[in-house]
Amino acid sequence: MFRISQYMQELKNPTPLGTKRNPPGPVVIWNLIRRCNLTCKHCYSISADKDFPGELSTDEVFTVMDDLKGFGVPVLILSGGEPLLRPDIFDISHRAKDMGFYVGLSTNGTLIDERNIGRINEVGYDYVGISIDGRRETHDFFRRKAGAFDASMHAIRLCHDRGIKVGMRFTLTQYNFQDLPALLDLMEKEGIDKFYLSHLNYAGRGNVNRRHDAMLHTTRRAMDLLFDTCWDYEQRGLKKEFVTGNNDADGVYLLHWVARRFPDKVKHMHAKLAQWGGNSSGVNIANIDNLGNVHPDTFWWHYSLGNVKERPFSEIWRDTSDPIMAGLKAQPRSIKGRCGACRYFDICGGNTRVRAYQLTGDPWTEDPACYLVDEEIGLTTVDTPYTRQRAAGVK
Repeated sequence: MFRISQYMQELKNPTPLGTKRNPPGPVVIWNLIRRCNLTCKHCYSISADKDFPGELSTDEVFTVMDDLKGFGVPVLILSGGEPLLRPDIFDISHRAKDMGFYVGLSTNGTLIDERNIGRINEVGYDYVGISIDGRRETHDFFRRKAGAFDASMHAIRLCHDRGIKVGMRFTLTQYNFQDLPALLDLMEKEGIDKFYLSHLNYAGRGNVNRRHDAMLHTTRRAMDLLFDTCWDYEQRGLKKEFVTGNNDADGVYLLHWVARRFPDKVKHMHAKLAQWGGNSSGVNIANIDNLGNVHPDTFWWHYSLGNVKERPFSEIWRDTSDPIMAGLKAQPRSIKGRCGACRYFDICGGNTRVRAYQLTGDPWTEDPACYLVDEEIGLTTVDTPYTRQRAAGVK
């Protein structure tokens, strides 16, 4: 996750570099259930409104939570499917809070209403993220359900009215970019605390719809708008949080944004961004799916590192006999192509490995979704599939 707001605060009030502190354990995004009341076009878990056999029982979930706590995991993001469809979701959530985890709820929001907002409030979630894919017509199209937008916005308002930190989660594609300005306006109008932009990743239903990914120039326009908006909020003293996910090239693109506007801050910003270091799948980000399979992140569902029913998460996560985990945990990672030759590898870390794997079968080749041109990353002569495409006029 790339925390834009953190770096805008650095621009306004620079702080010493200091010592990098790694978290005690990975953030765990936990897909507790695969069932969902929606069938969204970009769903990475390819959920459906039916029960899926083999999911972890309440007792099994609690056993895993004990192991996670002992391993130093600081954050649990409870997701699905639609996590509110699990009958024991509030039991799990209360126990997680009692154990001292930072607990987030990732939901489509359509099941939050006056009947359960009290129970949601009682849990004390540190954050509730609700997916919004665009304005009403766009959102309902992506979610394949009429009225989904109104239901999700109602959920956002219910959370906001009760003082629950709530955010919009927006997956950028070529077909909803035009709605991004309206959503940013809606964020301010509705007093929403956080905006999370997820780049479309090639996994699950998102992989099937790969052709719908935002074109490179569209991604750049979206990031410019997000950076400009976040800086405007910072200048006005409005405490809003802006983050992105699934494309660590955002850090490099921010450095170029800074260079155009604040050239005297480039050196400091580069140092701060390099300290962040880019992609942390398999290191500081982990995923457990509904069946208990452990993955380097939520977009690696096709690749299991082990199952928590058979081995503790803490054991699976340390095991570098798995070639993917060995490669992800290597410092630095050994990446080929334009990513490996990039001048800003220290910032991005080679970006998202699952995209390279999905497209080529090789997780260590260049990420095809880097949206910076060769000149921006210090490459003009490296011969890669990407540079050959650009030379041929393919965008």
